[in-house]
Amino acid sequence: MTRFLNAALLCAALVAPIAVAPITLRAENARTYHDKKHNDDHQWDSHEDQAYRVYVTQNHRKNRDFAKLKVNDQQAYWDWRHEHSDALLKIDIH
Repeated sequence: MTRFLNAALLCAALVAPIAVAPITLRAENARTYHDKKHNDDHQWDSHEDQAYRVYVTQNHRKNRDFAKLKVNDQQAYWDWRHEHSDALLKIDIH
């Protein structure tokens, strides 16, 4: 019985980092931005990243890291984003 418990604990110790890793990665990559003009929050995820790429292309801007943009440029994106839903942009939501 002791061998079984030791083996079970060893397995749990080896598997735990693998099971927790996706949650940790998601938490590190997730970022929330507050849109002052529309008084709402936006979760930056892969869908928002796709929308931002469409915005950059349509508005002939350089594709820069959104977090490093000036506040006015970020607000211009949020203004645009409120007029362009995922369905309109044909962004697939899973």
